[in-house]
Amino acid sequence: MNKNPAPNVVFIMADQMKASILRMYSGIGIETPALERLASEGVRFEHAITPHPLCVPARTSVMTGRYPHSTGCRRNETLMPENEQHAFRIWKNNGFVTGLIGKNHCFVEPDDLALFDVRCEISHQGLPKGTYAGENVGNTGMDWVVSASDIDTAHEPRVALRENAQSPRIAYRVSDSPEEHFGTAVIATQTEEFLEKYARGEYPQDPGQQGGSELAPFALWVSFPDPHEPFEAPRRYVDMFPPSDVVMPPQRTDEYTDGTSPERNRVLARMMRQTDVLEEHRRGVISVYQAMTRFVDDGISRILDKLDELRLRGNTIVVFTSDHGDFMGEHGMAIKGGVFYDCLVQVPMIVSWPGGGVPEGVVDGSMTSTLDILPTLLELQGLASFGEIGSGWARASSREPTALTEAETRYMQGRPLPTVTPTVPRMAAFSEYGTGGPPVTMAVLDGFEEPFGYKTIIETLWGREAEGRRKMVRTREWKYVTDPMARGATLTSGSDGGPGDVDELYDLTRDPWELRNVAQQPENAGVISEMRSLLAGWMIDTEDPASVEIPETIGRAVPR
Repeated sequence: MNKNPAPNVVFIMADQMKASILRMYSGIGIETPALERLASEGVRFEHAITPHPLCVPARTSVMTGRYPHSTGCRRNETLMPENEQHAFRIWKNNGFVTGLIGKNHCFVEPDDLALFDVRCEISHQGLPKGTYAGENVGNTGMDWVVSASDIDTAHEPRVALRENAQSPRIAYRVSDSPEEHFGTAVIATQTEEFLEKYARGEYPQDPGQQGGSELAPFALWVSFPDPHEPFEAPRRYVDMFPPSDVVMPPQRTDEYTDGTSPERNRVLARMMRQTDVLEEHRRGVISVYQAMTRFVDDGISRILDKLDELRLRGNTIVVFTSDHGDFMGEHGMAIKGGVFYDCLVQVPMIVSWPGGGVPEGVVDGSMTSTLDILPTLLELQGLASFGEIGSGWARASSREPTALTEAETRYMQGRPLPTVTPTVPRMAAFSEYGTGGPPVTMAVLDGFEEPFGYKTIIETLWGREAEGRRKMVRTREWKYVTDPMARGATLTSGSDGGPGDVDELYDLTRDPWELRNVAQQPENAGVISEMRSLLAGWMIDTEDPASVEIPETIGRAVPR
């Protein structure tokens, strides 16, 4: 038996939790004691960017370490492809006990679902009913600790929440249902039970582990569906964050009317901007979102406490992140859309493993991507080594054997995180959206019934998910967004006072809330040139649809 088994993984993901909702990241954020505790026991990444601000593309990218343009997962209807290399295939092939508790919205192929020893799915409106792609009916390996009927009853108000909305653009609810029946609490309870059963040795063990004193390592994805809409939270949590105490983000009233905002952004604002909504409701929905976030934080606290209680923490890597963010008051909107403001693309990210030598209480200020989580975990677990990638023709003759070959690690487009590993930091992070579909323009929107709001968001959803081929590059100082398919786009548009419908550029030093698009200002032409160079390099680096073998010699018969 291996005397030094690979460490366990608890990978905690929230859904639609923007970084700025947390005090650790923003002055408008709230206290989250469990996440602050986790950060004090690990490395918090200040500038973590999702590769795609939409659920399925973001989740499949995290699980594969590959961008959506490589996996093909570019919409919420294009889930993990069959036979794709991903985290749980790797872990299962290496003898791990595997589990998924919470929202899936990633794996649907039978061969992928079979990789989980435990699979207990629950999403925004309760247990899966088989009516939505990415939600799979039935449990594997565990029954629900809380009864299915209690879970379904507690979630009934969420199903009808938009029918009883405060306005066409805002819907939220304060609930008096039992807290323990909410999805967030159910997931925490189920995770505690998983850890208890694991510690008792009740899960299938790798044959190589049988008869030994050590349990096989486990890899558990704890996936909270909140604080994604429908926005509902228990009254006790909402009372912690009265609407009157909400710190509203800065606004610019003419942001979408002064001619500097691209049409895509204006279309979204026309559907969802809360210009005519009462302030009490604008504050009220943020209050509930804050409450949902704190509820998730308390669930994480329970999980960390259980790891400590069972003495599993020392050999368990804990990672926390979100798939993407939410406007939640920024730019006068809520929920999300196919744009790239930080409230949608910047997410919290923490990696903690004190027992494995990961630094504690450190904030890494470099640019990072959630794409880098899987390579980091594999490197820390000794299952892969990324150290020789990009180092020319030198062979890794002294490298210890790993589970993944060099070709398999090259297949991933993420790289191990700095500070946690010796990797050199990124200078830029990238995100994308769209599949090359036609634009959803103001003229298209004119064909829909007013008043616009949630209903219109759903009616236009598939078209907006598919439109264009938007690309974003972000450094610590600048953010640039372009779409080569946009109306009026040229090789020089945006760098010479060109069409306002094309490019976006934000000076994050002077304008951290991204309220002014300065792409049309001639003095920024040099910045745009540099940002386009970064985009071009990224697209070239990630263009291969599959791994290509690198020869071991420079020529056919000439040894190196």
